[in-house]
Amino acid sequence: MKQRTDAVFTYDNPAYFNNREISWLRFNQRVLEEALNRNNPILERLKFISIFSSNLDEFFMIRVAGLMDQVKANFNKPDNKSGLTASEQLTAVSKETHRLVQVQNQIYQEQVHALAQAKIQIKAIEGLTIEELNWLADYFTERIFPILTPIAIHMYQPFPLLANKSLNMIVRLCSLTDKSEKTALIQVPELIKRTIQIKHTDQYILLEEVIIYYLNLLFPNDEVISTTVFRITRNADMTIHEEDVRDLLKAIESELHKREWGAVVRLEIDQHYSDFNVVQFLAKMYDIHDADLYFLPGPLDFTFLNAFYSQIKACYPELAYHPVQPQYTHELNKDQSIFMQVKSHDVLLHHPYDSFETTIKLLTEAAHDPDVLAIKQTLYRASKYSPIIKCLETAALAGKQVTVLVELKARFDEENNVHWAKKLERAGCHVIYGISGLKTHSKICLIVRRGEQSVERYLHLSTGNYNEQTATLYTDLALITTRDALVDDATHFFNFLCGATEIPKLNGLSIAPHNLKNTFLSLIDREILNQKQFGTGRIIAKMNALTDKTIIMKLYQASQTGVSIDLIVRGICCLKPGIPGVSDQIRVHSIVGRFLEHSRIYYFYNNGDDQYYLSSADWMTRNLERRIELMFPILQANHQQRIYEILQLSITDNTNRRIQLSDGTYQLVVPNQNDPIINSQSIFQQLAESSSYN
Repeated sequence: MKQRTDAVFTYDNPAYFNNREISWLRFNQRVLEEALNRNNPILERLKFISIFSSNLDEFFMIRVAGLMDQVKANFNKPDNKSGLTASEQLTAVSKETHRLVQVQNQIYQEQVHALAQAKIQIKAIEGLTIEELNWLADYFTERIFPILTPIAIHMYQPFPLLANKSLNMIVRLCSLTDKSEKTALIQVPELIKRTIQIKHTDQYILLEEVIIYYLNLLFPNDEVISTTVFRITRNADMTIHEEDVRDLLKAIESELHKREWGAVVRLEIDQHYSDFNVVQFLAKMYDIHDADLYFLPGPLDFTFLNAFYSQIKACYPELAYHPVQPQYTHELNKDQSIFMQVKSHDVLLHHPYDSFETTIKLLTEAAHDPDVLAIKQTLYRASKYSPIIKCLETAALAGKQVTVLVELKARFDEENNVHWAKKLERAGCHVIYGISGLKTHSKICLIVRRGEQSVERYLHLSTGNYNEQTATLYTDLALITTRDALVDDATHFFNFLCGATEIPKLNGLSIAPHNLKNTFLSLIDREILNQKQFGTGRIIAKMNALTDKTIIMKLYQASQTGVSIDLIVRGICCLKPGIPGVSDQIRVHSIVGRFLEHSRIYYFYNNGDDQYYLSSADWMTRNLERRIELMFPILQANHQQRIYEILQLSITDNTNRRIQLSDGTYQLVVPNQNDPIINSQSIFQQLAESSSYN
């Protein structure tokens, strides 16, 4: 292989990069493809369709909305990797999304047919018997009719303001008495299940179809000319100029009220229930162009399948995944104090296979232990009924010094975090909101305790949030340690977060945006040097997304030196592998499975002196330059071995893994006839249930 020695700018070529938005859509396609995977139970396949829809909603509310804002502002500068302008990206996104939503509907119909094989039917009203229709009429009259409020639409009155993602219908009517025409708007109630179960059967009817079928009861003196079912998606991005805002909490609360009423960025129409004139009216009113108009076979908004999943699973648990029982880590004795045990060794947790209960127990002990003097913690996303919050409140009420950084700008968790910030303050916690202009995305908790000889410090670091609910759904890694270098760094880190000191010189931790990016570049450079000197360059990195151009070009440089590189990237990947003369030595893997792969692991062979790091940061520019992130080393030998096994199983998985081709598309890895089946997530669960890691 010919090796290059020219400057890094050699790789600054749009042909060498995947566009960020198209790469994200390809990730969401991988999510959708899981709805076709017969290894997944039928209810799980329906849930993947729901996840695809929910993901797409957020994509339009944030990413597409941002591109539209650029176009409106006449910002024509191409993006710095793929070289596409905002307008060109919108065109590409529209084309790809129109294709994907048609595929989604086809997959939905196939899975509805598969569900029927299990004797559970989502069907049309026309298929009901007279007896069932009579029952449904009573149901409509008693439970739906009283909620509905048709609103007349007049030319001389403003069109009603419709909430983001709400499902609505416009009905055109003709009076039976004077033949005059009128138009009414009906919002499909959000607090009623979209799937109505016909009594004493396993048959389900969609709510909007029931409303349409009984419109004559809503409009007894009119004839229905047409019904148009539609859904709008609004710009939900929040822009907070912190340097101009004295009270960040109040500013966030103010912006939250505006989120539901941003500009419309997508209009979806059920093509079975549509009137051309009404659609034209809506498109004009919302300033929607053809590219942002989606005619779908129906139903609209497949996120209803998430609630349907729970509804059916309660009665048919065999149609969903078998429950996973997270294990209390084998590294600790559950009946003994965590404080006493971690003095002698670090503890590594791999969620959801290792239970999050260990983390809750650590905070619970800290809250009730009279020798604990202080707790310092960051919170990015907490659950609605967070036991972590309860522990912090209890500790503060007991007189301990509790300092909590609550990130108010955590997207779509702003309202929840405002609530927690106020609650923690009322309990006596010292609540801070971080550093202006930067999101605090790091996951860290430091506990200070009175020891027999001196003050002791206990540190919890993680790749994932302090959220016991997502810890059952996301794969993450966490470390509990008392190592001097790390707890010293943590102490300085919290002083920095509170604004009392400058960014400190650290011995074990790396911080973004201070030095983390340069640390990564130096580690890659070292593998390049080792490859040149010893032929041993090796990198394995696992993350959620890879978008940073400088990192990508450095990886291209490493590839051309001969460094062997495996990247396990669940979502967006702007790097293209396998390009001759550019990325020959790079392989990109993506795993979409039962659990969302969320852990960030960075491994460097270092000519035999292997180095392992975990981090809250992906290789994204926003993580490395616009967020406060942490990376921490894994130093205990058995933990290093465990992480290496995680990486190896991930790159040999032949059940859920896909590989990226040089054109940016992905291909599912299928085992050969005699190959053993490797499902990495299943194996991790088996290992957690045994004592294999001890």
